[in-house]
Amino acid sequence: MRAWLYLIAAAVAGGIVTTPALFVLILLKGTFTDALVASLATLMLASGIAVVTMRDIIRCGLAMIVCFLALAGLYVTLGAAMVAAAQVIVYIGAISVLILFAIMLTQDKIGSNRLVFQTQAAPAAVAAIIIAVLVALAAAGTNWGAVGEAVRTATGDLAKLLFGNYVLAFEAVSVLLLAAVIGGVFLAKREKDVP
Repeated sequence: MRAWLYLIAAAVAGGIVTTPALFVLILLKGTFTDALVASLATLMLASGIAVVTMRDIIRCGLAMIVCFLALAGLYVTLGAAMVAAAQVIVYIGAISVLILFAIMLTQDKIGSNRLVFQTQAAPAAVAAIIIAVLVALAAAGTNWGAVGEAVRTATGDLAKLLFGNYVLAFEAVSVLLLAAVIGGVFLAKREKDVP
């Protein structure tokens, strides 16, 4: 019985993701790249909404991985394959797995696996609406004619920029991630009777 529900959910999700692509291809006479961008953007938005609305924290983490994958796909369609690879390696391969392991290690095995606190839904909704209006105003005020084709980023130029001009910021992020890992391990391995 549950297998049928999963198949129906997969069919609905596939329909949600492919509908904007078909809309762009058929009604707007767009290219395949435009349809792929519309489909990936819809997948990213749907999985982002799933991250903040689902109550099961493990499923929220898995939806976050889908959101990161869709963003990596958008980077590929924009011609930034190096940034897409970094997105997959850093965010999906490291951060998401670290978050999932931290959730699994720090949750009390006896307690509930569901989130019981979502008290900031109304302020978050107001903030989301304000940000959506600001993004829509910025998109409407932008001259999109200058963005004719994807910009190809050379890996060598990116490496020179990252390890030349921004090496201090790069090292600061690495120290921050190391501190987060050490803190997660400390919280996971802490004795239950220690306050």
